[in-house]
Amino acid sequence: MEEVYRPLMVSILGNIFLAILKVSVGFLYSSLALISDGIHSLSDVVTSVVGYLGVKISSKPADKTHPFGHSRFEPLFAFFIGMALFLVAYEVGRDALERIFAGYTIEVNSIMLAIVVLSIVSKEAMTQYSLRIGRKLNNQILIADAYHHRSDVLSSIAVFVGLLLQRFGFTYGDALAGLIVALLVGKVAVEIVFKNVNYLTGTSPPFELCEKIKETALGVEGVVGVHDLRAHHVGPKLHVELHIEVPPHITLKEAHDISEEVKRRIEKIDEVEVAFVHVDIKGITE
Repeated sequence: MEEVYRPLMVSILGNIFLAILKVSVGFLYSSLALISDGIHSLSDVVTSVVGYLGVKISSKPADKTHPFGHSRFEPLFAFFIGMALFLVAYEVGRDALERIFAGYTIEVNSIMLAIVVLSIVSKEAMTQYSLRIGRKLNNQILIADAYHHRSDVLSSIAVFVGLLLQRFGFTYGDALAGLIVALLVGKVAVEIVFKNVNYLTGTSPPFELCEKIKETALGVEGVVGVHDLRAHHVGPKLHVELHIEVPPHITLKEAHDISEEVKRRIEKIDEVEVAFVHVDIKGITE
């Protein structure tokens, strides 16, 4: 199995296990917190499956209908994961308010607390694994899925704090913690959604990266100028277009070799997928 798919498979299998465990114990001890947390884990199975499909589609090679590949599918699926996080934030906040108004209480035991601790540790391990591989491969789906795991860690912490406080007689502990979690999850959702909207709409990179591209081109022997540099996102990677100026006395082959070297060096920059280089003769063409 390719490295990019492993975190997603771990997410799917891990969430199925945690969901079954939490829902079973929740029903056994009539714990609404554990049942809702288990259902939350089941929703993560859906988003991980969506993420898996997104990686599968975005890694397909270019074809007649997508001549530059399918990389835009990656931020598209990551965008949907971000929207799912909005729903998670809403559900957590709604449940917290309902518990406050209902004054719902339960009897808390050590088994319930142990299940929540297991969930926290497992989900944080999934978070770190998905983040490490996602950042290594610059894969936005894995990064979005990692933050979805982090939202689960936060919600499980809220459940743990709430159950612990209720065990010591504080009725609204879980509800107050749930409201905090809803705000934190909502913040992560905003970051994921806006980041991937930028990828999908082809925004330009930061000024510093454009300067780096320009300096890379000027660093090639024979390049005496660079102008009309344009770069935009096609998915998480950049497509770059620029004009280089070469001296008028060189041969056509030499000019071609210079442009190919500029293209090769620019495409070695991590953020760049492809570069289109136009050659102008200094003082003659523009």
